[in-house]
Amino acid sequence: MAVKKYKPTTPGQRNKVISAFDEITCKTPEKSLLQPIRKSGGRNNQGKMTMRYIGGGHKRMYRIIDFLRTKDNMAAEVMTIEYDPNRSARIALVKYEDGEKRYIIAPNGLKVGQTIMSGAGVAPEVGNTLPLAEIPLGTLVHNIELRPGQGAAMARSAGTYAQLAAREGNHAILRLPSGETRMVLVTCRATVGVVSNPDHNLESHGKAGRVRHLGRRPRNRGVVMNPVDHPMGGGEGRASGGHPRSRKGLPAKGYKTRNPKATSNKFIIERRKK
Repeated sequence: MAVKKYKPTTPGQRNKVISAFDEITCKTPEKSLLQPIRKSGGRNNQGKMTMRYIGGGHKRMYRIIDFLRTKDNMAAEVMTIEYDPNRSARIALVKYEDGEKRYIIAPNGLKVGQTIMSGAGVAPEVGNTLPLAEIPLGTLVHNIELRPGQGAAMARSAGTYAQLAAREGNHAILRLPSGETRMVLVTCRATVGVVSNPDHNLESHGKAGRVRHLGRRPRNRGVVMNPVDHPMGGGEGRASGGHPRSRKGLPAKGYKTRNPKATSNKFIIERRKK
């Protein structure tokens, strides 16, 4: 998995760095696993803009991803590795022994023709999904459940992983990509390996137009607005804006917004590093 840097033949190509797509083996998605995406443009059911900077973008179809991996102890062959416009990671089309096809998030190193499995008693190999109770300590995992049967919730984006550090009683201790250390029930499932497309963070769009294709509209800074629009707006000349805060007046840059009474606090051993 590598990135491709373009020669500066045009202003847009000058800073453009994109994925080389070397690992992609198929360009047409599985039709039975597609569903349409309805775009809102950041508007609610009254047509009022409730989220700014959303709109446009290229038309997409959603790929239905199997985050549960419930077909236990049944081998599945990897058919293709595909690009998914809805996420940063690559996806893999797998075909089970009974003929059913499903999409999964492709781990790094997964190849076409490889066999993967899920369930208790499965070997802890790349692409296999099994309970945290059966995964060896020190293993890198992704697609981690927070509650048994909920489906994968953590470490799903490109290049991310968590490390299984220890087990204490009914809980496994995971070191997450953010640096946070937290407890998860050992009955929760995780997939062995690192999420594919680890070079995603090296990509650069190169021009504003590519960001518009992703459905993101131009974003204004608060300091260039008027006082009626933002707490940091107004002032004579180029004013710095005073104390950094959000449009609603909530302080930024160091102000803790996490609820001290959040129920998940008891599972967090060490908070993420700044």
